[in-house]
Amino acid sequence: MNKPKVAVIFTGGTISMSVDPRIGAAIPSLSSQEILSLVTNIDKYAEIETLNFSKLPGPQIDINMMMDLRKLVVDTLNRDDITGVIITHGTDTLEETAYLLDLSIDSPKPIVVVGAMRNSSELGYDGPSNLAAAVCTAISPEAINKGVLVVMNNEVNAASEVTKANTLSLDTFKSLEYGPLGIVDNDEVILHRDIVNRQHILTDSIVPEVDLIKSAAGMDSRLINYCVDSGSKGIVIEAMGRGNVPPTMLEGIQYAIKQQVAVVMVSRCPTGRVLDSYGYEGGGRHLRNLGVILGGDLPGQKARIKLMLALSVTKNLDEIKEIMEYNQYKK
Repeated sequence: MNKPKVAVIFTGGTISMSVDPRIGAAIPSLSSQEILSLVTNIDKYAEIETLNFSKLPGPQIDINMMMDLRKLVVDTLNRDDITGVIITHGTDTLEETAYLLDLSIDSPKPIVVVGAMRNSSELGYDGPSNLAAAVCTAISPEAINKGVLVVMNNEVNAASEVTKANTLSLDTFKSLEYGPLGIVDNDEVILHRDIVNRQHILTDSIVPEVDLIKSAAGMDSRLINYCVDSGSKGIVIEAMGRGNVPPTMLEGIQYAIKQQVAVVMVSRCPTGRVLDSYGYEGGGRHLRNLGVILGGDLPGQKARIKLMLALSVTKNLDEIKEIMEYNQYKK
């Protein structure tokens, strides 16, 4: 019986790092083959093909690189001999790449993004175990038609739901609102629930000129005005609570919308969606009446990715609103 074939695309990140004794800090150093050699017995489960995309830490992966990676993933998935694709990635931007791929690729084949929180010089290096769990997921029938999955610490999370929640914990990737889809136990994928309301923005282009601004007490419009005057096509605002901002930010928001810049509001709270519950100056109802688009329960970094993709298919603010508020609000 032929073993399933899985393509592992290496992009870098902590999973590929070790400590350089000259500087006393971790840097990219391990080759794809060196990493795979630490994953014992994986050849009993799958045939592995390695593809080297980059050797970059997470913060050095930019939006255009994510789109180049998307093309490589699509081309690889289109091959008849490939069962699934795994991407190793730095954890700092892992959720953004995973969400971009999830929105812009529609394939039944499993796509799994994986990383590590400890480098290969540290005790308890988690790269091999995470990669082994990713392979088990990529060949599992349970992962078919589930979109992009993030697999670390033997947990399976949906790219649309997961976020990096801690700076150092091995279980840093959490679906804070709903919990993981399932687990990898004894080399078997066990899913406890399905993903509902999946959304696709099928495009092979992106508009990177989207900025992210976090609101705080007493903030004014200077950052918003600067973004608009610097050529922003969209702005995501992490508002307070249910979706409210200081009234001193209103002038900038109105200026942006007047210039046909899409303004999307999410919450700076880690869980819960924004809603137009409050009617005072700067409250959610006031903002929505001005033309601010509600971003549901997405964190700012994911709303920014979604808005970049939305802007690549339409510049019409009403159509962008339809995309950004998809299945979040009644009409």
